[in-house]
Amino acid sequence: MPIKRALLRVRGISHTLAAAAASAIERNLSIAPNTPTGELNEKQVEDIDKLLFSLHEQKLPSYLMNRCGDFKTGQDKHVIMNDLIFEVSQDIDREMKMVSWRGYRHHYGKKVRGQKTRNTGRKGMAVGVLRKSIIAAQGGAKVPAAGAAAPVKTSVKQPAAAEKASKK
Repeated sequence: MPIKRALLRVRGISHTLAAAAASAIERNLSIAPNTPTGELNEKQVEDIDKLLFSLHEQKLPSYLMNRCGDFKTGQDKHVIMNDLIFEVSQDIDREMKMVSWRGYRHHYGKKVRGQKTRNTGRKGMAVGVLRKSIIAAQGGAKVPAAGAAAPVKTSVKQPAAAEKASKK
């Protein structure tokens, strides 16, 4: 697999950034972007790794960075792999502690980015709908076997005259 394509496997590197990083690798390390990753030696792999962890120091546009105006430092930087996971979890925790709207949505497991929730994103069982097996397990009404006719209860009231006749 060529280096340019292998960069897409790294968490935090998109298509556009992979192309820019491949050109930075070619410019700084003199390794062609179409070089298969299997042909690289250990020193080249370490050099590429160092370059990827310092992408924000390369001459790349700031809109390619995933931490533009970082909360702590205020500088544009790019984090990848486990650092990215850690930074995102820290951002979510900070939002939850501030009790912002986004933090509230994260805390209660709701959709955060303004999506509709009427039809999608439902969790758990639907209200008011129970399967027959659940009703039977709770000791509710007996469920008739498949194909058997269930007794029908009618709630139609008989006329008063018919009630008196039936009592005699």
